[in-house]
Amino acid sequence: MSSGHSFSRSLLKLPMSLLVKGTAIPSNPIEDHSIDVNKPIIYALPYRSCVDLLTLQKQVVKLGLPDPLEPITINGKSFDRYVFTSSRDTVMHDDSDTPSSSITLFSELLALHKSDTELDVQVIPATVIWGRKPGKEEQGKPYLQALNGPQKATAVLLAGRDCLVRISPVVSLRYMANVHGTDASIAHKLARVARIHFSRQKLAASGPNLPSRQALFNRLMKSEAIEKAIEDEAQAKNTTIEKVRKEAHDIMDEIAADFSYSLVKNGDRLLGWLWNRIYQGLNINNATAVRKLAQDGHEIVYVPCHRSHMDYLLLSYVLYHEGMVPPHIAAGINLNFFPAGPIFRRGGAFFIRRSFKGNRLYSTIFREYLAELFAKGYSVEYFSEGGRSRTGRLLQAKTGMLAMTIQAMLRGLNRPVTLVPVYIGYEHVMEVGTYANELRGKHKEKENAGLVLRTIRKLRNFGQGYVNFGEPIPINQYLNEHVPDWTKDIDPMGATKPEWLTPVVNGLATKMMTHINDAAATNALTLCATALLASRQRALSRDSLVNQIDCYLSLLKNVPYSSTFTVPNEDAETLVKHAVSLDKFVIEADSMGEIVSLDRNQSILMTYYRNNIIHLLAIPSLIAQMLIRYQKISIEQMQANVALVHPFLQQELYLSVEGEKLQEMIQHYITELTQQGLITFDGETVAINQANTQVLVLLGRTITETLQRYSIALNLLVANPELGKSDLEQKSQDIAQRLGRLHGINAPEYFDKGVFSAMFSTLKQQEYLDVDGNCDTDKCQKLAELLYSMLYPEVRLTIKESICQTADLEPDSE
Repeated sequence: MSSGHSFSRSLLKLPMSLLVKGTAIPSNPIEDHSIDVNKPIIYALPYRSCVDLLTLQKQVVKLGLPDPLEPITINGKSFDRYVFTSSRDTVMHDDSDTPSSSITLFSELLALHKSDTELDVQVIPATVIWGRKPGKEEQGKPYLQALNGPQKATAVLLAGRDCLVRISPVVSLRYMANVHGTDASIAHKLARVARIHFSRQKLAASGPNLPSRQALFNRLMKSEAIEKAIEDEAQAKNTTIEKVRKEAHDIMDEIAADFSYSLVKNGDRLLGWLWNRIYQGLNINNATAVRKLAQDGHEIVYVPCHRSHMDYLLLSYVLYHEGMVPPHIAAGINLNFFPAGPIFRRGGAFFIRRSFKGNRLYSTIFREYLAELFAKGYSVEYFSEGGRSRTGRLLQAKTGMLAMTIQAMLRGLNRPVTLVPVYIGYEHVMEVGTYANELRGKHKEKENAGLVLRTIRKLRNFGQGYVNFGEPIPINQYLNEHVPDWTKDIDPMGATKPEWLTPVVNGLATKMMTHINDAAATNALTLCATALLASRQRALSRDSLVNQIDCYLSLLKNVPYSSTFTVPNEDAETLVKHAVSLDKFVIEADSMGEIVSLDRNQSILMTYYRNNIIHLLAIPSLIAQMLIRYQKISIEQMQANVALVHPFLQQELYLSVEGEKLQEMIQHYITELTQQGLITFDGETVAINQANTQVLVLLGRTITETLQRYSIALNLLVANPELGKSDLEQKSQDIAQRLGRLHGINAPEYFDKGVFSAMFSTLKQQEYLDVDGNCDTDKCQKLAELLYSMLYPEVRLTIKESICQTADLEPDSE
């Protein structure tokens, strides 16, 4: 380092310490990018800049990475630990060529790799981005630009508190040398690729340039599809083109977002205060995969589950803090009330009516607007369930937005489109009490400013929040696999609907929902709720509760459900202590210790949190319940029984494991339960450990309510094979309600007609019913007997009596 550079950097440090507050993305690059700190590390920056270098230094040293200003010695030779891939503009000179010193450094390092086969220098690309304000459409492409001295000083003054240091995945020079060679041309190629990479980083952080709203409307009005829809509407209503054109403009004004960077920036501060007020912490997982998609130029469509109105705010806040652009969000028109509507609109929300079937003008405009968002490169977010889940389970996906997404691709979109499933979870959902009231029959209150104010007054400590990004689903790849010639249906007008669209969208929707559940986050409250609800009295001693949570943790950690779900790092005792601190349980003490219980009202609310994660424990719970009822069973019979019930659980709970993997997973669960001392297994027969049954009983009861519903439906079908689908659903619901009242079952979804409807769809898929609804009696009888055998005697008796009474109430056929 020259003395001049050293002196200038020393002068800059004091003002920068006051003006610059950088944020490193990701916050844990060593783990996220698998950086080996024991290997040589060199940083690559886009432009020669002392300010950028000092900003990088401050961040990476805090993260445990080497200081970029300290030279590195490799094989006895000293090198700078940083390199610039392009020269910086000056006031008098524009120079965007690669500095010769950078080419020299890359060439020397590659030469060392040629002579030393053990050497592996890690190059870490790092971008310092000053401000994230997107440009205007007329300003050209929003790529990273070099700033001269006065421009950089202005950027530091205006955006020093909004500075991002993006640390990219490592580039291994050993890999480059082995694959591409070590000659001088490779050094030039490295520099060129780095320049493209840095520009993409800027685009991923700031997003595409924004149009003026009126310019957007004018462009949409000129689209052939909208022009034709206007003409058809005028002809159908026998009115003037101008009148319909005004109606079309009003529809656009109702729908379109009006994204404001200043609102997002200021809203970030407000939301930061809000999360700190109501949550003890936010847990973010797998964001690295999403950043890579954004950097690689994918059109990202976020598809989160929908638990709360907080979801809109939380996901945008998380994405902004992870260095990505908040998406344009499809919001229900019910949220377009003052003052929330205008604020949401400027935060990126575009509003959609609950239903616009039959309104061709509206549907055409909405489809064209969505296609415009995709064409310009804005990320989009929509809640595929169509509304917030009132039970805590994933709802069946509404496929309209997904179909429009694929139709937008069929217009010839030149970028890959990728769905990013997102699991959002909370230890307290602020609307959970309202959901319980609505499920009891109370009318849903319309959103309004008064409701918002009442909600704000209730804000208090809600524990932890969770945002887990699931495995992305590249739609182009999915279409290539299921409709290899889908590109033949490219239609620039976007008016055609290929025959394959509906079945492909349905399959994609199921995959999407499965990936959301794959990314589930278990936490202290969901685990404690699951354990307490499994107890008949909704109460456990504290020691028993800790033991039960310990069982769950071991199952989840030792037999991972998926690669994207998360389990708490704390032990069971710590989790129970945290859950108790949330004031949702009744704590009583006697001479033998504490008892943790739920009152009747909290029991109903806790089903919501249990349902968030019930799919993670469905298979081990089924195994446990089978063992509790049978006491002893061969492994082959157990696998056969699980395979019979699994399709129904898979359809209802969006389980991801199937086929041979299901059989492997059963074996792993048997091994784990054996290691926990709950069962014995001699290689052929699985048996209950009579000396240690309580934990296994509680594990089995997690799935019993689901098995009861299946048993009601199957035994009713066997007893009345002539009943039609709607009658079977209704009678199943009636019996479930009766069973719930007689046996104290407080789960709101227990007698949900929609659950029975989905079950009968599975019966058809699995050929228990033919296309005309006729019952395969033998096959149904076998499953009905299996389900009966896994229920407790008193429940079996109630179901049997109820089915008989239902038959007796049938009117005489004559």
